[in-house]
Amino acid sequence: MTARIAAHRAARPAGWQTTEAPLDLVAALDVAAPVLVDCLTLWLTNLMLGGHEVTAATERLLAALARRTRPTVLVSNEVGLGIVPEHALARAFRDEAGRLHQAVAARADRVVLMVAGLPLALKG
Repeated sequence: MTARIAAHRAARPAGWQTTEAPLDLVAALDVAAPVLVDCLTLWLTNLMLGGHEVTAATERLLAALARRTRPTVLVSNEVGLGIVPEHALARAFRDEAGRLHQAVAARADRVVLMVAGLPLALKG
C-alpha cells in the first residue's frame, strides 16, 4: 500500500497542491482554489471507523460546498449496485454512502457515473 500511495503522489501534476484531509474535509474545501476531492467514500469510511457523527459531518460538508465559488470535483465510489452485504458494518456503510451521494448529487450542477471508463451523465 505504501508503494501504491507513493506512485499515486508521484503521478500528480507538478502544479497541484495536495491536502490530505482524512476527517476535516470542510477545512480542505475552504480555500480559494479549484478542488478535486478523491474520494468521498474514503472520507465516509474514516468518519464511520472513527465513530464520528456522519449526518452532522455531511451537513457541514454540504454547507462548505454551498460556500464554494471555484470549481469543485468530488469523486466517490458507488457501492450500492451489488448484493446487500451480510456484515452489519458493510450494510451501514452502503446505506450511509447512498445517503451521502444523494445529498451531494441533489446539490451538484453535474453528476457523472463512470462505468468501465465510460461516462454516463446523470445530471447536467
